Amino acid sequence: MSRIEWNKAGERFFEVGSDRGVLYPRIGPGVAWNGLVGVSEDASGGELESLFFEGVKYVDLISGEDFAATIEAYTAPPEFGPSNGLKMLSPGLFVTNQRRVPFGLSYRTLIGNDLVGQAYGYKIHLAYNCLAAPSGVSHKTLSDSVAPATRSWSITTVPPKSSTFRPTAHLIVDSTLATPAALSALEDILYGNDILAPRMPTIAEVIAVLATP
Repeated sequence: MSRIEWNKAGERFFEVGSDRGVLYPRIGPGVAWNGLVGVSEDASGGELESLFFEGVKYVDLISGEDFAATIEAYTAPPEFGPSNGLKMLSPGLFVTNQRRVPFGLSYRTLIGNDLVGQAYGYKIHLAYNCLAAPSGVSHKTLSDSVAPATRSWSITTVPPKSSTFRPTAHLIVDSTLATPAALSALEDILYGNDILAPRMPTIAEVIAVLATP
């Protein structure tokens, strides 16, 4: 057993940026989310509760957690309309405040290190059964400086059922650990190819694909 070494060359890792956002509407194929500024991940729940017996702490319990996030973007694809509470009555005419339709989401975060910068690898994030709640929108008059406005949506999720692990609505696929064949097969499903339309795979599918040698 060798002694621990700190800050070895090639082991100074970091994550940066986000790209390749894809919206998976309930009906239809996945579409590119152009103008995606970023995704801020969060979690709801996970509160600590301490139980006492005869004046002595007996056990610490942590409540269940759910994946939540905030999406920030300059714009959203038209297919996001039903998830944003919009309904088109006729070409160009929309009504607001309609029932919001759940959707799926995928995006990447980049992995870098001290040797190759941000080109070391990436992580694909998959979020299931997302429900969006928009933040307020401010429409200001134009001035001599143009600052494109961004919009944001708070996202909550409902985790699909699982019999092998605690239910979750958020999966992470690390390109530096997955086999090239498995990663390529998964990206063909997520992003499409000449034969397949892009779609959101089930969690069971992702597990099966990533088990490919």
